[in-house]
Amino acid sequence: MLGMARPAQSSAGALSRLQSQKTHLKSICLQYLLLNSHCFCLLKNGMGLIIFFLCAYVPKTEAGQCKWEVVLKDLQTIKTSKDIDVSLYTANADEDEECQELVMRCFFLETEVIFQECRIKNCSKTQDVWNIWKNGNDSFEKNKLASTKSEKCKECEEYEEKNFTEFVQNFEKVIQRYCKH
Repeated sequence: MLGMARPAQSSAGALSRLQSQKTHLKSICLQYLLLNSHCFCLLKNGMGLIIFFLCAYVPKTEAGQCKWEVVLKDLQTIKTSKDIDVSLYTANADEDEECQELVMRCFFLETEVIFQECRIKNCSKTQDVWNIWKNGNDSFEKNKLASTKSEKCKECEEYEEKNFTEFVQNFEKVIQRYCKH
């Protein structure tokens, strides 16, 4: 969306992609094994051995992991930063259930503000902030806005401006609430 240079992904973003690749590989392994019902015959050819070892090697990933877990880890990394000093529109953690997706969008929009400030001030957590924004933006692009705006829901700019620490605390609470459902 923005015309900016993309820093390399941190371990949290890379971990998410790696887990996705492992899950895909496990799926391929299962399909291959199911298609070849003669398991012992499978081990006689080279491809069968390769598939067998790949299936045995790929560690299991957590089923049902919330898509925002990676963002939560990055938030915990940046919340102690002393060089991020911004006021941000901060949604309440206890907003109505039907506004939850819009609240998440507001937090990610404000994360872009943090990222721009970090770029200007060359703060130490720029990469982590980028990862939060990127992961949120990617997720919202994949899952177009499902909910329609209710009369109860506020626009981002209608929320009170709060300091960085309060913003991160509320953002964490919203993600934790979202992940419980």
